[in-house]
Amino acid sequence: MRDHGLAPPTVTPLSGGLADSVFETAAVNPTLPMLARRPDPSSTAWEEVTAAELRDEVTDLAKGLIASGISPGHRVAIMARTRYEWTVLSHALWAVGAEVVPIYPTSSRDQVEWILRDAECVGVVVEDEQAVMTVGSVCGSLPRLRHVWQLDAGGLAQLVERGEFVPLTTVESLRRIVLPDSTAAVMYTSGTTGRPLGCALSHRGLASPSDTLLAGWGHTVIPPGERQASVLAFLPFSHVYGLLVQALCIRGGMVMGHEPDLSEAALSAALRTFRPTWFCAVPSIFEKIYKNFLRAAQQAGRGALFERAADTARDFAAALERHRLGGGPGPGFDLRLQHALYERTVYRKLRAALGGRVCRATSGGSSLNRELSLFYEGIGIYVNDAYGLTETCGGVTAQPEGREMSGTVGQALPGMDIRVADDGEILVRGPSVFQGYVNDEASTRAALYGGWLATGDLGRLDSDGYLTITGRKKDIIITSSGKSVSPALLEQRLRMHPLVHQAVVVGDNRPCFGALITLDPDFLAYWRESLAVRSDARMRVAREENALREEVARAVAAANSAVSRSESIRVFRVLPEPFDVARGLLTPSMKLRRDEIVRHYALQIEAMYQARSRAPREQLAEEFAHWDDTDNVFG
Repeated sequence: MRDHGLAPPTVTPLSGGLADSVFETAAVNPTLPMLARRPDPSSTAWEEVTAAELRDEVTDLAKGLIASGISPGHRVAIMARTRYEWTVLSHALWAVGAEVVPIYPTSSRDQVEWILRDAECVGVVVEDEQAVMTVGSVCGSLPRLRHVWQLDAGGLAQLVERGEFVPLTTVESLRRIVLPDSTAAVMYTSGTTGRPLGCALSHRGLASPSDTLLAGWGHTVIPPGERQASVLAFLPFSHVYGLLVQALCIRGGMVMGHEPDLSEAALSAALRTFRPTWFCAVPSIFEKIYKNFLRAAQQAGRGALFERAADTARDFAAALERHRLGGGPGPGFDLRLQHALYERTVYRKLRAALGGRVCRATSGGSSLNRELSLFYEGIGIYVNDAYGLTETCGGVTAQPEGREMSGTVGQALPGMDIRVADDGEILVRGPSVFQGYVNDEASTRAALYGGWLATGDLGRLDSDGYLTITGRKKDIIITSSGKSVSPALLEQRLRMHPLVHQAVVVGDNRPCFGALITLDPDFLAYWRESLAVRSDARMRVAREENALREEVARAVAAANSAVSRSESIRVFRVLPEPFDVARGLLTPSMKLRRDEIVRHYALQIEAMYQARSRAPREQLAEEFAHWDDTDNVFG
């Protein structure tokens, strides 16, 4: 095994609970803007909420919780999208010593029942009538559940009214007895295999990565000449990444806006009006934005210009990276000249799509493609690709300032240690590691041993401590010939093609690796329109199918270029509809449920391999000898 860790933490240790930062900021700087909200979802104006106003809202809501019988150690679930009330409510619960149990609002009835029962919640806050009906349908099996508050029906206002006569000193007394090692949240894993497990996260654990990131990187998200950073929170607070973003904003004094609607139109509008300085997203969002840039350029007849500008951006960023890592002189004169030209004509327009003020971005949830990372750095937005998981409160690594390396997730945060086991599994330890799984000592013992957390992720550390994620241990695919591959790299490269929306590599006990592919509906519609211009009506359908087959085959070939011939995708099938949560093919956090996908598409997978087996013997022999052309089945 090899281990690596940086210097000990340099941040002030937490002395109380997460709610304290709201009260402390209000005491020191009461007029500091903390949150921003819109009067209604259709409004383009954002109204600032000061530290003093936020403290008062948290206090009033905490009094209502106390009047409702919520006591220290009680668990209250929040089943809502990322909205203003989520932030106020969570800090009110922490102020009285209660524990937050986040639930995805898209969760199924069975998932909601399991989490509420397993966590022994005494209350749940939901958004709308549909959610009330979901919770109501399982109340009979939840004897501890006493409260259901509905946000859209004035549930929080009713709480505030109920707590009107609770003394302020009662809130203060409860807040001051919350200890750093008290449990702040019970967050359930995505449940890609089996039932979700509830991770007990302490106040100290949630504060540690945010405080470390703020101490080392906080200044990088404030534009020159400005005093305060701003973040548009749209990632689900039901995911640890979203909760980490909230902690960074509240504890770091950043202005945070909320966007609950994740549709492309709503998010784009919110970015243009809120104009954040720091953009936090997952790789699929960065991929989608890039594809939208490309599609818009092609529709305007400037596709070739965009591709040249994108190539220049990547070359420029790669030269900068070599220079900061001590491997080169930086961009040459011609490259700098080209980059300056595209800055005036292309790059600043691309940044305007994110509001025009973003000076730094962060990607988490899974690894970001190196080429995509270089593109964003080249247009003026460095994306800090980091690593963490629910069991570590979201914080394990980050890119070291001034020595960032795209294609990796950076180095261990100060205070965190990383070790790579002999089988490639990543082990971590540090102050943000969770307290254990609630009601499941066996799983806790399996995950934690000798002070180290077995992450289930595979990776490698270089001599300088940069970590590269190579996949998930449980996702390794082994063919009938014994060849094994981690599908993450192939799937990531497949998604880089504008037409590809999702990709799942298969091949367990099969003669070769295959892929199930879904198409991006927006880019597919544009692609069909552009193809129709060149097609006569009589031959349109046949030409479109053949052209689409060839285009997807090119995407597969591009993905295969990153692996050896024996690890390449030999067969694929394009599916008519995307994987979704409703059919149980994605988790509520949008992760692939691979086993379910393989079961659901068993017939299509079998047909895909049968089509290959029917190929002439001479053709198969040639293919297995050279691994050049890829077979495909278009579904």
